[in-house]
Amino acid sequence: MDFKEKGSAVADPFLEGVCLMGQVLGLAVGKPKEMDIGRNKTMMTGIGKEQVEGAMLRFAGFDGDASFDLKHHGGLDRSVCIFPKEHYSYFEEKFNRILLPGAFGENLTVSGLLEQDVAIGDVFQVGEVRIQVSEARNPCATIGKYHFMPALFKEVRSTSRTGFLCRTISEGKIQKGDEIVRVRREVDPISVAFCNEKVLHRMGKREELERISQIEPLAARYRDEVLEKLRKMG
Repeated sequence: MDFKEKGSAVADPFLEGVCLMGQVLGLAVGKPKEMDIGRNKTMMTGIGKEQVEGAMLRFAGFDGDASFDLKHHGGLDRSVCIFPKEHYSYFEEKFNRILLPGAFGENLTVSGLLEQDVAIGDVFQVGEVRIQVSEARNPCATIGKYHFMPALFKEVRSTSRTGFLCRTISEGKIQKGDEIVRVRREVDPISVAFCNEKVLHRMGKREELERISQIEPLAARYRDEVLEKLRKMG
């Protein structure tokens, strides 16, 4: 969906052109807990979150929320996980299953923020806080294990319907129903979708990966991943 075509864009004092607008449709938080993944196996994970009406967002994440695998999740660069509600209908139809908000382990289930429209470095006002897009989300297999549907994880990854991660710029409260307004973006924006294509799906040429690696607001972990790909190119 292109929100500019839908008329949902308004003048932005920080940008030439328009700002993107959306809404928080779901807000979920949760602490790591043991999860049954079948075949008499369990794992510790923070993917199972509970829907709440509002929560305080800190620089390190939401109150009441945490990750177990701190190597791949959480941290100051990744305090908020966002997933577009528009994707839900695709997966529900594909797998003939109703998926509730938070099904993909996200904190915020949102409307209006698709990967092709959101760029690394975009700053959004959400309720009392400001957050900045820091990286394209690299989904993990826990999504499939959580739903006992390995194919779901594979479909999320292959279709690049991944969502994205943000850092907290200013702390405060976010509530379900809050409007989301983009208030700032980079001069030469690079979309989450572009990063998925070039990094997640390994289609990036050297100059494209170099361009991604040079985005100033890019999360350190993601930058390291891109630089490693560049090193392997020789």
